[in-house]
Amino acid sequence: MTAPGMVAEFDDVAAWTAEAVEQLGVEHAIPAACRGSSSPAALAWLAEACELSPGARLLDVGAGSGGPAAWAASRFGVRPILLEAMPSAGRAASKLFGLPVLTADGRHIPLGNESVEVAWCLGVLCTVEDKVALLREIHRVLVPRASLGLLVVVAGDRPIRRPPDGNHFPTQTELEDVLDRSGFDLVEQIERPAAVPLSWTRRAAAVAAHISARHHTHPAYTLANSQGTRLTSLFAQGQLSIQLLHAVARVPNDRRSPAAG
Repeated sequence: MTAPGMVAEFDDVAAWTAEAVEQLGVEHAIPAACRGSSSPAALAWLAEACELSPGARLLDVGAGSGGPAAWAASRFGVRPILLEAMPSAGRAASKLFGLPVLTADGRHIPLGNESVEVAWCLGVLCTVEDKVALLREIHRVLVPRASLGLLVVVAGDRPIRRPPDGNHFPTQTELEDVLDRSGFDLVEQIERPAAVPLSWTRRAAAVAAHISARHHTHPAYTLANSQGTRLTSLFAQGQLSIQLLHAVARVPNDRRSPAAG
């Protein structure tokens, strides 16, 4: 069962985001749909690390409202396939960007084996308890040696007390372990660049203000806002960091492949 805080943050707010963009203008769509975690610098690093190319099928697992996938399509010419479990978020992605959306859980991807050339999973792994199950399913649909781009909120060495609803932050050691057990080799990793252009921030803030003005009394808004405040506090205390990772899928006959488990 999905935690109420996650439903509020990634389903209710997603629907409100699509409504706000419709009122404010399409130029607000990508910054607003990236939901604060993805930025131009972060997306550019992931795109270059994964060597996105025109026509490549990019599977975005837990795509939310579709901002990162739309950014990649507009700048690199990839063909995104969005996988999103939250119905309102999927509808928002279709409405905002006209992208194909599969409504499904990332642990059960309705695609064939070795059917996509590259995958993203941004801000999702840290919300899933069974991380190996999710990563193994992504591995299944990727062609051998395909790239996986990850944005993960990573915990420090100390346990997180009172994590935001529905979050399960891995430590760096745990993150490396689940990647290895799932059949991925970690190629490189950096902390998410902090710089965000003012133009991007301004458009995202306009959408946030529009949502606040219309929905600030709604219980889902209060819950989502509480989630954000708790996360901000943990980042400020140095207990969390946002990491960008590039990994590649090991070939099936590798002795360390998921099938060898």
